[in-house]
Amino acid sequence: MRIPEHVGIIPDGNRRWAVRSGLQKADGYRHGLAPGLALLHLARESGIRELSYYGFTTDNTRRPSVQVEAFSRACVEAVGMIAREPCSLLVVGRQDSPCFPRELLPYTRRTDLNGGGIRVNFLVNYGWEWDLSRPGTGPVEQRLYSRDISRIDLIIRWGGMRRLSGFLPVQSVYADFFVVDRLWPDFQPQDWTDALAWYDRQDVTRGG
Repeated sequence: MRIPEHVGIIPDGNRRWAVRSGLQKADGYRHGLAPGLALLHLARESGIRELSYYGFTTDNTRRPSVQVEAFSRACVEAVGMIAREPCSLLVVGRQDSPCFPRELLPYTRRTDLNGGGIRVNFLVNYGWEWDLSRPGTGPVEQRLYSRDISRIDLIIRWGGMRRLSGFLPVQSVYADFFVVDRLWPDFQPQDWTDALAWYDRQDVTRGG
């Protein structure tokens, strides 16, 4: 089987899941923590070399404050869980904003943890326009704030929506895009298996 080297993860549907479950929208985010860790374990077992999670965007911070606080706290907890795993961790996002959790500042430079291993990127308070605005000259991929994140082979989005939502646009330029209709807190290992099997059937040309 042809395995992607780098997989991007868009874990959508937390608020819809909460409403469907009779909870407040803000309560949905913490239910996405366990799926995120389970997926990391599956990626490592599958031989994936790099994994990028979409935490929250600069646009998301316009939501009601109780939701912003909830998804910010969930991202801090998620990064804390990942930091206990053998990995090479990097958090990317606008650090000059009060919306960026201060607890995550130590991870804004790539850090090998517990012996290192799979490269894990976590986007927190990320905006595509911000990413493209870093001063400098040379190739565009070297002028990104996310320049230490490699090209993505496969993006998997949960929640049924078929859009990129500003997720690492330069790295995603030739990525294959697999959509899971299941909401993120209802993640099942079969979602991962199905995505890899679908990717193996794609014809990779990168424009050639």
